[in-house]
Amino acid sequence: MRVEHELHHRRRGRNLGVGLLLVGFVALMFGLTVVKTLSLGSIVELERFDHVARPQLVPQEGAAQ
Repeated sequence: MRVEHELHHRRRGRNLGVGLLLVGFVALMFGLTVVKTLSLGSIVELERFDHVARPQLVPQEGAAQ
């Protein structure tokens, strides 16, 4: 049997810490994305958020509602 060196034990602890931070960051970004998407309300607001001029989304003056 190989005895694990103390250096390996410290690295495992650091790797675990970095892994937990990465998982936390991904969870935070996912949560922010879900909240931002749900706060838009309607699909029209979501479609307007793509920063592209789309004439079909602009209300026409003489159009019947």
